[in-house]
Order: sequence, then structure tokens, then C-alpha cells
Amino acid sequence: MGAVGSPVSSLVKWLYPGMHVKRWLVLLVFSVTFISLGIAYVLTNIYRQQPFPEQVYYLTLQFVPRVVRGALFVLIGVGSAVFALLQLSRSLLAPFMDHGRGDLVDVIYQHRYLARGPRIVAIGGGHGLSTLLRGLKQHTGNLTAIVTVADDGGSSGRLRREMGVLPPGDIRMCLVALAEAEPLMTELFQYRFDKGEGLEGHSFGNLFLVAMQAITGDVEHALRESSRVLAVRGQILPSTLADIQLGAEYADGETVFGESRLPERGKPIRRIFLNPKDPPAYPEAIKAILEADMIVIGPGSLYTSILPNLLVEDIARAVRAANAIKVYVCNVATQRGETDNYVVQDHVQTIERHAGPNLFQYVVVNNNAEVEGDVGPDSTLVRVNGALADTRYQLWPADVVDVGHPHFHDPQKLAETLIRLYHDRSTVRTESPADEGAELVATR
Repeated sequence: MGAVGSPVSSLVKWLYPGMHVKRWLVLLVFSVTFISLGIAYVLTNIYRQQPFPEQVYYLTLQFVPRVVRGALFVLIGVGSAVFALLQLSRSLLAPFMDHGRGDLVDVIYQHRYLARGPRIVAIGGGHGLSTLLRGLKQHTGNLTAIVTVADDGGSSGRLRREMGVLPPGDIRMCLVALAEAEPLMTELFQYRFDKGEGLEGHSFGNLFLVAMQAITGDVEHALRESSRVLAVRGQILPSTLADIQLGAEYADGETVFGESRLPERGKPIRRIFLNPKDPPAYPEAIKAILEADMIVIGPGSLYTSILPNLLVEDIARAVRAANAIKVYVCNVATQRGETDNYVVQDHVQTIERHAGPNLFQYVVVNNNAEVEGDVGPDSTLVRVNGALADTRYQLWPADVVDVGHPHFHDPQKLAETLIRLYHDRSTVRTESPADEGAELVATR
């Protein structure tokens, strides 16, 4: 049995790839072969019983040895079949292919490559999350973005107050980041009206999402249909469906409510909190986290984009329980009114203070401090301050900054760094943070 099992096993593996293409090609070849044999039997019978004109002798190449004649016919048949299949595939798939996406073979290969990519869950909001998604969608099609719904400013805040819907701004940016639709459609979703009574300040994408929610009846169906319209590569989920409000307590004891108002005070933030205190997590978000191969927290505004998700206790609990590679992507620059003068350790300690320890194993930090451009008068590059040996976190330094806009991450650099971390995880320290026991201490 052992001698027979090995080639059979190899044949089964060869016939069972991700898209099952080879097994159907083999079946097609067998089918054509049997049809050809049937036609050959009929022609042979006719040839033996009926006289043929002399020209048939030359047309059927009977003056050539049978082996050569058979090989020639096989080559002609295989060539014609391959050409016909390629042209048929092009004709069938042409309506589904975007112009300028390259050869059909490249498109199919890209689809299969992305379908086999790791299941990555990204948690955050704002420009940081959309930047991350733009890079990661080139490496995997199994992406889930879990987005904060605490926004109360600008177009999102107005729609939230007037229509009683979840703020659509962060969701819109994620949809655009993951979209495979025509560039014109992407520009349309980002278009912001600059005049018009009631319209000024609103983005078309926000209005579209609100209209879609009214048509479909709930936010889940609205997200699903919007993703279909934009050919989104992955899925976008809110961290909670509750109508939450973000509050902050400052170092001097003052308390302020409203996500958009938090950075305005320009004072150190002692803590932030949600109202209501313990909103239920969106079940699909929990499911995605528990099934993930990799969980990425950040980048993004620490207090207004990242922590509002982790303050939903079930989200933090699911991240802690998930059997995945867990990474925190620290911002490359400080943010005025939120993280003034923060170093890497301050970001990590703030997350621990609000959501508890053991949420991640790795901290991706930018190590390219020699960038052209200015991060602004009220911002500085975030640095590692102090020795980090024997900590519970594994630092992963890399050049992830956008040199043209040094207060942002570069989508491609960041995505490549995370994918490299994911594939190299067996060669780095992978113990649970709880097992290492030491604190990450800021030495400022």
C-alpha cells in the first residue's frame, strides 16, 4: 500500500489546487480524447467500406509514417485547443476585467495570490487605517477593517446628529482605500461639496452611505452593498453599533465630551472613556478577530481613532484571546493636542492603561529619522527613548515613513514590513507578552 499511496497522493495534490483548475482541465482532455476516439472509429469504418477520391490520400498525409502523422495531428490539436480556450476565457471574463489591469493570466494569478494571503484584521480609524489598508490590499484579499464610530465632527457629525446614523466618515475612507473600482468612482466617493445650502462640507461618499442605509434598512446591508458597488477587497466592520460618545479627562481634572473637541484643549489627557460605558461589540467584528492570522492595531490618532475601538471591552477581550500575530503600529509623528512629546513607550503605556496589557506582541516603529520635509511646528518624529531589552514587547524597527509627508506612514513600506513580520515570525521571539513579565518603561 505504501508504494501505491505515494503517487496517488501526489496526483490528488496536483489535481486539487486552490481554484481546482487542473482537475477540470484533465477532465476536459479526457472528454475530448473519448470524443476523438469515437469519431476515429466511425471514420475508420467509413474508410474501410467506402471508396475515396485520390485527393484524400494526400489530404490525410497517408504518405507520411503513422507515428509522425499522429504526432503532427496531436500538436495541431493541442495548439488549437489552447488558443481556443484562451480566447474563450478572454471573451467570458472581459466584462469583469478593469481596463489597464494587464494580461488575463496576470489577473488570474493576482486573484489566486491574494486569495491565499493571510487573514489580517486592522483596528483603528481615520487616515492611518486607510493608509494601512491601501498597502495591505496588494498582499492579501482577506482583509477586515474594524472602524471606530465615535466621530462627531464635520460631515460625519452632522449626519450623525441629523439622521441618527453611525458616523460614515471613517467607513467611507476604508471603502475607498480597499476599492478596486474605476478611479473616477473613487474620486466621486471622496468628493466634498464646497457650496450649497445644507450640502456644503458634506462628502458624496458620506451621503451615499447614509442613503444606502436608508434603502437597505440597516448598516450591515448598507456596508455589504456599498462594498459590492466599489468592488472592495475585504470587508469593513464597525466596532460597535451603539451610539457612543467619546469623553476625555485632562490632567487638570477638566472633562470634555465629543471626539472632535478632544485635541482642542491642548492639555495632557489623563484618560478617555465611552458613554455609555460598556457598549456591545459588533458580533461580526469579534468573529473576524478570533479567526485572524494577524491583528494590526493602528496606525492612527491614539486617543480618537485607536482607543475608542479598544474601549469596547469585547473587542479588547477578543484581541487578547485570539491566536494570531498581534502588532501595534506606532505613529511616526506626534499629534498636537493628543500625543505632544510622546515617545514610543508613552503610546504603549497609554494603550495598556486604557485597555489592559497583552493586546499585542510586536511594536512596529519607524527607524528612518533622516527624512526630508517638515512634520509641522507642533509635531515631532516619534522615537524610542531608553533601552527596551527584556521587555514584554518585541520591537520591530523599519523604515515605514512617507519621506514626502513625514507625519504619515508610507502604505507600501508599512505593508511590506507587516507581511515580512508575519512570514518571519518563526525566527523572532513569539512568546505571549504575559509570559515575559517585564514592564515597558518610558525613560524620558
